[in-house]
Amino acid sequence: AIDDDELWYILGRSDDTIKVAGKRIGPAEVESILVAHAQVSEAAAVGVPDSIKGEALVCFCVLERDANEDVDPSTTLRTSLATELKKKVASELGKALAPREILFVGDLPKTRNAKVMRRLVRAAFLGEKLGDTSTLENPGSLEEITRVAVTPSA
Repeated sequence: AIDDDELWYILGRSDDTIKVAGKRIGPAEVESILVAHAQVSEAAAVGVPDSIKGEALVCFCVLERDANEDVDPSTTLRTSLATELKKKVASELGKALAPREILFVGDLPKTRNAKVMRRLVRAAFLGEKLGDTSTLENPGSLEEITRVAVTPSA
């Protein structure tokens, strides 16, 4: 990321790097844009296979508590919010890096230290073997990711 003084900052780790249409991006760059929205409290961005771009971004957002009460998963409001978030990411990072999907979940899988386990988010979304989940504080969150992955989204 580049700040107002044109200083460069490296966000995330190299093993988290996602390559979309030849452009490399760290998930933290995308997540910071998503959580800047008033209705989003947490976000996880992962790269998934894409036949055209190589990888595509899929983002999972946890809504602020007040927003969760007002926005049902099947409503137009949620579809509208997903569209708004996709446009926001595209405007800040470029159209090629717009997320393919924005999905809403009640929680993200985290370790006891509150670190989001993107590896498990990606595996659950793709229906792959999860591997070791013993460090998870909230393993039930993976079931929700699997469920929203197979539910048609906006």
